[in-house]
Amino acid sequence: ASAYECHIKRVKLSLCLLNDCIVPLVDFLFKFLVIGNAGTGKSCLLHQFIEKRFKDESNHTIGVEFGSKIISVVNKTVKLQIWDTAGQERFRSVTRSYYRGAAGALLVYDITSRETYNALTTWLSDARMLASQNIVIILCGNKKDLDADREVTFLEASRFAQENELMFLETSALTGENVEEAFVQCARKILNKIESGELDPERMGSGIQYGDAALRQLRSPRRAQPQGTQECGC
Repeated sequence: ASAYECHIKRVKLSLCLLNDCIVPLVDFLFKFLVIGNAGTGKSCLLHQFIEKRFKDESNHTIGVEFGSKIISVVNKTVKLQIWDTAGQERFRSVTRSYYRGAAGALLVYDITSRETYNALTTWLSDARMLASQNIVIILCGNKKDLDADREVTFLEASRFAQENELMFLETSALTGENVEEAFVQCARKILNKIESGELDPERMGSGIQYGDAALRQLRSPRRAQPQGTQECGC
């Protein structure tokens, strides 16, 4: 088998292990995607979010990369399982297979590249068609630190986000500006949709799983029996 095939097998094994286990003391697990053209800084955003530092040497992602982080949002503890997808067209058939069952996504473009901005409609269409119509997406204009070389204005991208019902932030994987906020905002909106009943964690393909802490809360009322009462044996 080639090195690429071995890499894909390792990634699929990691996914199987994650789906079979429940992380202790976590209320929810959310599956996230990071999508967009190659060279927009997707891997650097993920690295900055998880490691709190800039990834100095970053090659183009081959297929998919994986990262995870536990965050606190709205008094809930959430583990984000994040799939960083390759932006090159030759890997598109591979990366699309990971869209299924995603609860949230960062849709990334480079503010210094009009080409990456023009491709957003295609990425957005793929995400909503292959993942879920209810997927929560935040648009991220990355490389905010290169404002002098900007080709896409904040107003233009903001209008695109509004027209397509997306949240929007400009980020910098280099400085860390708005990087954590992008993931937190997306997770917060998913939690709000769970609270409102719009999203059901028990629905197959929702991209959401209950963690151990949430399961204990769900089961505790069943275990609690008033003193002096007995279950009916009929």
